[in-house]
Amino acid sequence: MSFVTDLRRLRDSLARSDRMPVVFLGHGSPMNALEDTDYSRAWSELGRTLPRPKAILVVSAHWMSKGTTLVATEAKPETIHDFYGFPEPLYEMQYPAPGAPELAREVTSLLASHHGESDESWGLDHGSWAVLKFLYPGADVPVFQVSIDMTAPLSDQLEIGALLSELRDRGVLILGSGNVVHNLRAMRPGGAPLDFAEEFDTLFADRLEARDMATLADREKLGSLLKMAHPSHDHYLPALTIAGAAGAGDQLTWMTDAIDLGSVSMRSFIFHAA
Repeated sequence: MSFVTDLRRLRDSLARSDRMPVVFLGHGSPMNALEDTDYSRAWSELGRTLPRPKAILVVSAHWMSKGTTLVATEAKPETIHDFYGFPEPLYEMQYPAPGAPELAREVTSLLASHHGESDESWGLDHGSWAVLKFLYPGADVPVFQVSIDMTAPLSDQLEIGALLSELRDRGVLILGSGNVVHNLRAMRPGGAPLDFAEEFDTLFADRLEARDMATLADREKLGSLLKMAHPSHDHYLPALTIAGAAGAGDQLTWMTDAIDLGSVSMRSFIFHAA
């Protein structure tokens, strides 16, 4: 597993620009929040590399909506433990970051074309806090989530990312959290990566490198391979949001590119000013 191709180059690039990068992290198992893993160490290292944002907008695979794009406007988001059957210490974890109600309401208006609505019923699910606890362990940066509309075409997430991209010039870190491949039915702990998982992961990486976003959001072109990689596409959508938020002049840097548990891609990536 690799971390980044050149961490020094990434640091130098981020230091030269006032524009915030956009980040997608493959979050994998909730146990990564509890254990010392290659992934949690990579997230900590990334946190030491990223600039400190004024706020963080998270698009998590674990907040799904239908027919609308919800924007969390709580002043004090609850830490949500949205998983079952894990060790008790995982349920005791808290990430008491403040919300960003004013900015969140602005984002609700910004996403009016995608049925943006304010919401105060959610908080921070483990797609958010399980990685943020490593990126910004002080929990002192305002955070809010934006949901994924499971009824919309895949291309909607590219459009939403493009709409959100203006926040990058205002010091907002846009963070997507999901997995490029996520098939829990095929999961086999300790097993070698399955062929379909490697094939879709490679296809995704190739098309993202080529900036062929249209193919990444085209169900017909992705065909049956998409269904094998994502029986439900919730973990795929945040990657498309981040792809959509990338600018034409941005540089792409890869992170943790392993296939975990046979069928979960931990591939992560950053778009940032060159």
